[in-house]
Amino acid sequence: MKKFAGIIAAVIILVAVAFLTGALYIVSEVSQVVITQFGKPVGKPVTKAGLHVKVPFIQQAHYFDKRLLDWDGDPNQIPTRDKKYIWVDTTARWRVDDALKFLQSVGGERGAHGRLDDIINSATRDVITSHLLVETIRDSNRILDQHEDGTEFTLAEEALERVKSGRHGLEREILERAQVLAPQYGIDLVDVRVKRLNYVREVRKKVYDRMISERKRAAEQYRSEGRGKSAEITGQMEKELKMITSEAYRTAEGIRGQADAEAIGVYADAYNNDPEFYAFLKTLETYGNTIDGTTTIILTTDGDYYKYLKELK
Repeated sequence: MKKFAGIIAAVIILVAVAFLTGALYIVSEVSQVVITQFGKPVGKPVTKAGLHVKVPFIQQAHYFDKRLLDWDGDPNQIPTRDKKYIWVDTTARWRVDDALKFLQSVGGERGAHGRLDDIINSATRDVITSHLLVETIRDSNRILDQHEDGTEFTLAEEALERVKSGRHGLEREILERAQVLAPQYGIDLVDVRVKRLNYVREVRKKVYDRMISERKRAAEQYRSEGRGKSAEITGQMEKELKMITSEAYRTAEGIRGQADAEAIGVYADAYNNDPEFYAFLKTLETYGNTIDGTTTIILTTDGDYYKYLKELK
């Protein structure tokens, strides 16, 4: 038992000595290691996690992260193609793709940040200077509005200044330009974004005036289309109203004609049953319609109108 305990103690001592002398080193899941001997790389980068061995005192382990890393540049004042100066603040995500080349070219993350400053800032300047100001701040040629019924309404493109690439398109172009140079330093550039844009004082008022003008044109376009829709609805309403009125008039005339025909039939029947009495009633009705307290009529006694009055004795 004592012999076994002595062996375990000896192994522990040997491992401790190996760590203290640098013969053993550990590679984690998120790290990769390049071994150098007298400053020169030895073998390929070690990417497998676990316990590894190297020559103590002679060889040295250089650790590099395998995860995505941040790069945050300083804002740069850049002129657009239409000579408008703006402040552009960019950010990026990158990782160490080739640890050996990374060590030989930039040495570490601080050196990599310096190279990325040059690469990304240069690509950003080239892209911004080749596009108009409007391309850096907008992505679409449309202003959208949601109606209460959920339908989408699209504003005509001519109401706004036309955008060809847009801000996201410029970001993709910056990334593509920067990705051409980054691999020579063992860097894989994953993404580049424009974090913030700001205008210099001389440009700010002009930009705000342009934004106001664009929104006024957009509002006028809404009003114009609204007036057109209103005229269409009003015209349809008037057309339907005329149709309803015409149909009602036709129906009323039909009813009136039928009633007149029935009335004429009643009058004819009455006349046929007793023509003398019918003539008497019509004459009395005529008297009532033509003679009142303020009416003066001068007639000859021979007229038919005076027939029944002459018979009153």
